[in-house]
This record gives sequence, structure tokens and C-alpha cells, in this order.
Amino acid sequence: MRVLIVTQYFWPESFRVNDLAVEFKGRGYDVTVLTGMPNYPSGHFFAGYGLFSPSKEEWEDIPVHRVPLIPRGSGQRWRLALNFLSFALSASALGPFRCRGCFDVIFVYEPSPITVGLPAIVLKKLKHAPIIFWVQDLWPESLSATRAVKSKRVLSWVERMVRFIYRRCDLILAQSKGFVPHVVAMGADVACVKYFPNWAENCYRPVTVEADAPERKEMPKGFCVMFAGNIGAAQSFETILEAATLLRDRHDIHWLVVGDGHRRTWVEGEIVARGLKENVHLLGSRPAESMPRYFALADVLLVTLKRDPIFGLTIPSKVQSYLACAKPILAALDGEGARVVRESGAGIVCPAEDAKALADSVLRLYHMSPEERDGMGRNGRVYFEANFEREHLLDQLELWMQGLLREKSCGF
Repeated sequence: MRVLIVTQYFWPESFRVNDLAVEFKGRGYDVTVLTGMPNYPSGHFFAGYGLFSPSKEEWEDIPVHRVPLIPRGSGQRWRLALNFLSFALSASALGPFRCRGCFDVIFVYEPSPITVGLPAIVLKKLKHAPIIFWVQDLWPESLSATRAVKSKRVLSWVERMVRFIYRRCDLILAQSKGFVPHVVAMGADVACVKYFPNWAENCYRPVTVEADAPERKEMPKGFCVMFAGNIGAAQSFETILEAATLLRDRHDIHWLVVGDGHRRTWVEGEIVARGLKENVHLLGSRPAESMPRYFALADVLLVTLKRDPIFGLTIPSKVQSYLACAKPILAALDGEGARVVRESGAGIVCPAEDAKALADSVLRLYHMSPEERDGMGRNGRVYFEANFEREHLLDQLELWMQGLLREKSCGF
């Protein structure tokens, strides 16, 4: 099977599509990737990359074609808009020339923005291949929820674009069951929409960290609450910082952030203004394969989202990674993500944007015995294996892809 993956983000950026591409290759598929120049989450091109080069490289024996885009910068609205649109335009114009030959399936990875679907539609017309579209983020709802876009006119235009894209997809995968009604409401054929959650890469598993490991030197002594991932608007860092402020006098409780994002500068300023330099520690980004070692050294893993109906529909992808590593989870969010943590017995849930409840939950976990917290972690691992196991999910995806090929061969 010849698969073209269209994604604005790809290695060396850390996204689940990297693992998907490697898995496709491992299953014997002929895989090609069309992507942009890496600049997430820092907003600047990674070392060795520029606006126009390299236009082609190989990673894990997979040809990767890169098109120019305007980097995200510090995350201003206008800069993000240019970032999204520049990839869509350059991939639409250059993709057909860079990705020559025929393809059986075009697989689109959409954590945001939805505009990644536009070059896929162009390629569908030229390559006569069906589109599989994996929805990780709902547009235009998420734009409104994060207040990234306030104009009703712009949101209406985005909605029309979403409908245009969904109606031209042959199979739409929703990372949360809560996404399905919204995708259908945007014009997708209900028969073409399937629930397909995230998994966790094989590196996410319980690990033992050596006594002299360098990661231990980065960890403060005491009870460590660790947040991993993007420092963005959706993650409600206001809630985290307010909870840390409430517990500021508990000098043995530490909040660690392993990640980066466009709100990092603001968070750094708040840490100073609130007098939290001894309590909140920004460690920066780390490679995905090293994250289980950091998780192993934390006492509890934190996931947060803003309070908004649209975020209540999503399962943050870090939840699967946390579950896989058998660590207790503290979830300050609503809806689907909260349901998974409760249902799994993997940790404690408190309402989104409730700093007092978050602080109280940290204290509750702090006062538990290590054995109680370890039990939560084991519950999470069992739930992960039953619901988000990688091979089972990819087997299901392979069946759907083969079904599309049969339809194509029959001329449907």
C-alpha cells in the first residue's frame, strides 16, 4: 500500500504522527511524508533548517518532503495565521511536484490547524486517492474557546472551510467519541466518521531510573507534580500558577513543567511576580523517548485544560502517555478526559479552572502513601492496555484503509 502522509508537523517535532509513519513503514507500506519546516513549539526553525531547505530528507527510511512556511514566532494571532496559511498554500502548490507518483491513500494528521486539509484535497484531485482525515482538534470551536479568533465573520468563514474539507474526505477519524457529533454537524457523512483515539508510543512504559541518572539532578527534593507538553492557551496555566500560589508555603511541594510553548514567557513572568521561583520549575522540552524517565521520577502527573464545552469533548494526548507509564494522574479538566481518568481509577479529577480544587487535590495525593499512588498507576496501565493499546488500534486502522482500497478498486 502506498501511503502519503500530509501533516504540518513532523519529526524532529514531537507528534504522534511520527510513530504512525514508522508503524506504516514497519507493516510494509510504501510511506511518503509531505510536511513543513520544523518550528514547533519554539516558533523558530530547528537547527539545520531554513525557509527553503532542506526540501527533501529521509528519516527512518521514509522520504520526507518539506515545503516552506512562515514560522510561528512567539505565537501572536497574526503570526499563527501566516504560519497556517503559508503551509497550506506551499503544500498545495509544491506538494504535487515534490510527491510524485501514485498513492493509494492520503492520510492527513490534524492536531490544528484544519487548513492542513486543503493541500490534501488538491492532491486527492491529482492523485485520485481517498483521504483519511484524523481530527485531533475541532475547528472553529477551538478557535473560539481559546479566543484566538473573536470575529464572528472570521469564525463563519472558518466554519465554511471546515465543511468544505470534511465533505471531501472519505474517512474521518475522531480522537474522542465526543468529537463525532460535531464532525457530523459540520457536514461529514455519518457513515464515514469513526472513533479512533490516540495511543502512546512504545517508549511510554514504566521504567526504572538509575540512581546516578542525570535526570535525577534536575529534580528538586520533595513531592513533584509534573506537567508535560505544550505551554499554551488551552492548558490553563493560570489555574496551575494560582494553585501553586495557594501552596507556596509548602516548600516540599514542587511543580515541574517539561515542555515549551508560546506562553512560556508569560509563565516565567508570573513565576517571578508570584514569588514561585522555589516552587515552580520550567525544565524545557525533552525528546519523547526520554519522557518516561522524567515521569518515573515524578510523584504525580498533571493534565489541565480550560473550562469550555469544546475542551470537555477532547482527550488530551498526554493522558494516554501518562496511563502507559503507570503513574498517578491529577486531571484538572472536564468531560471526556475526566471520564477516562475516573473510569480507569488512575488518579484524581477536579473541575477545570478551579485552582482551589487543584491545590486540595495535590494535598490529597501528597498525604497518600506511596503504595496508594502506585495502585492508581497500575490501574491506569491496565486501562491503557484495554483501551489504547497501539497494535490493536493500528490493526483497526489497517482494516479501514484496506476497505477504502477495495472501494477504490471497484470504482466507487
